[in-house]
Amino acid sequence: MSINWKGVMPAVTTKFTDQDTLDLVNFEVNIKAQLEAGVVGIILGGTLGEASTLTDDEKRVIVRKAVEIVDGQVPIIMNVAEQTTVAAIDAARKAKEDGASALMMLPPMRYKADDRETITYFKKVANSTSLPIMVYNNPVDYGIEVTLDMFEELLRDCPNIEAVKESTRDLSNITRIKNRFGDRLQILSGVDTLALESIFMGADGWVAGLVCAFPAETVAIFNLANAGRGEEAREIYRWFLPLLELDITSKLVQNIKLAEVATGIGTENVREPRLPLIGKERENVLAIIAEGLRTRPTLPEYKSLAKA
Repeated sequence: MSINWKGVMPAVTTKFTDQDTLDLVNFEVNIKAQLEAGVVGIILGGTLGEASTLTDDEKRVIVRKAVEIVDGQVPIIMNVAEQTTVAAIDAARKAKEDGASALMMLPPMRYKADDRETITYFKKVANSTSLPIMVYNNPVDYGIEVTLDMFEELLRDCPNIEAVKESTRDLSNITRIKNRFGDRLQILSGVDTLALESIFMGADGWVAGLVCAFPAETVAIFNLANAGRGEEAREIYRWFLPLLELDITSKLVQNIKLAEVATGIGTENVREPRLPLIGKERENVLAIIAEGLRTRPTLPEYKSLAKA
C-alpha cells in the first residue's frame, strides 16, 4: 500500500455537541466540504483534532466514520501520539482495523526521548504495521527533532516511512531533505504561515490547519503554485496570512473552530480543559475572521490544475 502525498491534507478538527459527545453530523459536513474543495487526504486525531482529549473508542469512531464519508475518494490518515511504544503499536493496529490508509506519527509524548530511543520507537511501530507512515517532525512544539541522520536510519530500515510533516520552521531544511533523500522522503509543510514558501522550495504537500474553515482557498494556493502560477498563488496567500496566523498560537483549536462557524462548516465546541474564547481575545479573533470574509478573493478555476 502506498499513498500519494502530493497536495493538501487537512488536519481536521473533531466536532463535539453541546453535551460533549462526538458530533458526527458536523464532522461529516466539514469533511464533505474538504472533498469538494479537492483535498488529497484527511488527517484525523492531530492537535487540531484534540486527540489528547479523545478516548480510544472515540478515536475508532471518527476513523470509521471518516472512512464511510470519503468512500474511497481519498486516504484517511490517523495520527499516532502515544506515551509508550506498546500503546503506539496498538493505536496503529486499531487504525488499520478501522480502515485508515496511513498513519501520521509523533515521537513519544511527554518523555523527552533521545535520538536512539526515538529511532527505536519509530522503528518498532513502523515494523508492526503495513500502513504507510508520515513522521511529524515538530521540535518547536514537541521538543524532539528527527534529524536527517535519524531519518537516514529510519528510511533504510522502514520502507513504509514515506513522508515527513516538516514543522521545524527552518525553510532550508526542505532543501537539505531533498538533497539527501531525493524523492525517497516526501515533504509536506506543517506550518500554515510557511506553506507557500515551502511549496516554492519543493515541498510535495501541505498539512493545513485553516483549511478546516477555508478549504477552497487552501487548495487553490497549492494547485496554483504547483502549476507555476506563483503570482496568483501569492495574491491569495497574502490575503490569507492574517487568518493563517491563527494557527500558530496555543489557542489554534479555538481560533480555527471560530473560523469554521463563520464559514458555515463547523461548530465552536471544544473539549475541556480547552474553553471557548472570551473577552478581548475572542473579539480580536472574530475581527480577523470578519476582515478575511469581507475581503475574501474570487478564486480562479483551480481544481483542474491538481495534476499539473
